Amino acid sequence: MSDQKRSKWRLYLTIATFIALAILIYSLRKQIGGVIDNLGRVNTLALLLIIPCEFLNYDAYARLYRSLFATLGKKVRYWPMFKVTLELNFVNHILPSGGLSGISYFNVRARAEGISAATSTVAQVTKLFLLFASFQPLLILGVLLLALRGHTNNLIMVIASSLITLLIIGTFAGLYVIESRRRINSFLTSITKILNRLIQLVRPKHPETINIASAQNTFNELHDNYVTFKSNLSALKKPFFYMLIANITEVAALYVVYIAFGHLVNVGAVILAYAVANFAGLISVLPAGIGVYEGLMTAVLAATGIPAELSIPVTIMYRVLNMFTQLTPGYYFYQKAVREGLSKKV
Repeated sequence: MSDQKRSKWRLYLTIATFIALAILIYSLRKQIGGVIDNLGRVNTLALLLIIPCEFLNYDAYARLYRSLFATLGKKVRYWPMFKVTLELNFVNHILPSGGLSGISYFNVRARAEGISAATSTVAQVTKLFLLFASFQPLLILGVLLLALRGHTNNLIMVIASSLITLLIIGTFAGLYVIESRRRINSFLTSITKILNRLIQLVRPKHPETINIASAQNTFNELHDNYVTFKSNLSALKKPFFYMLIANITEVAALYVVYIAFGHLVNVGAVILAYAVANFAGLISVLPAGIGVYEGLMTAVLAATGIPAELSIPVTIMYRVLNMFTQLTPGYYFYQKAVREGLSKKV
């Protein structure tokens, strides 16, 4: 790509980023106002605990990626993975695509560490499997904590059992596809063709924006990397532990806001509400799942006995603070990466 074309591409990407960020801020205008109104009601020192929670979350993800790549025979540095984790948070927040935008971005950034697209993709897919697997014990713990305090009802049990069932089915369905070279090629080739048709609506003269033959080579490498993981399952113990820490710190960040408001609510309610809101937010068409996330979290918390007059301001404050601590450094490193050339050494 020529320097002129690369410069234009960076300019377009920067403009698109600013537009998406402006939409996100506009969508959050009421929430931001709500946080300002509630500042006088909270314990500021307790609220600051969200910062170490977020830091430990980023640290866990950085170590998770390093551990996954090490299993695949690729040694990567800690600091680049820490920065990319922040950048991924930013990309996934402003570009709602169920995590697909983040996977694509991660692939580009991983090139700087000498990692192929297939290897970085299998790391992201494995991370999703570990996310589902590690959240199941947390969900079960949440239901037990609710039951011990007498806060369970039919609705809560249906929600919890549905989530656990979906996590199990999703995990095994993904494993079934990736287990076979033929199945993974067939499935992902079909997805690639669908994507090409959608892209062709915008670029009529380009019927195959994503080259099928090149994509299939990547799919084969994806399967080979999966076989590497399967032959060394014990190596997934560390990544599983880091993923569990990542989930715990995210739930802890939400719970910190309740503490700041002076309420020690049932941890099980927070775990369940967090799980429902995040999984539903994956399919939201709005940046950061605005509206869907807050509504579902408040509804689940109300079903567990936490009044709306408490859960609504807590949820709003958590969302604004959580996104501020993620988007601010994420935006900085993302823009720096764009200026320097995404796939250059990080």
